[in-house]
Amino acid sequence: MWTAIAAISGALAVAAGAFGAHGLREKVTPDQLNAWTTACQYHLVHSVVLLALALYASGAATGAAGGGDKAIRIPAWLFLTGMLLFSGSIYALVLTGQRWLGPITPMGGLLLIAGWISLIFVAGSKSP
Repeated sequence: MWTAIAAISGALAVAAGAFGAHGLREKVTPDQLNAWTTACQYHLVHSVVLLALALYASGAATGAAGGGDKAIRIPAWLFLTGMLLFSGSIYALVLTGQRWLGPITPMGGLLLIAGWISLIFVAGSKSP
């Protein structure tokens, strides 16, 4: 499941980046375009992280038995939700101008940070 989610998320991140570069450049301010670019970068980076977690869970990355979906459940959900809130709120803010979306962005950022911190426990759950 997480490999498919990572693939869809990565494809959407690339599409959003292309849309920003080609479809928004003349329609939004430079600050808005910069915000869009930041959202795309975070979206794509964390899509790759989801893919790495999926490969870790399956053991495909090392050729060994994987940690299983249970081992990555918490960080994967934190990263996915963080991406949706962080990048999604910026995308929506740039496209709609709805200022109430602004406070959602830091909540997404906190979830992304929590995802990174939760990787400590994934690493600690693997026996040496």
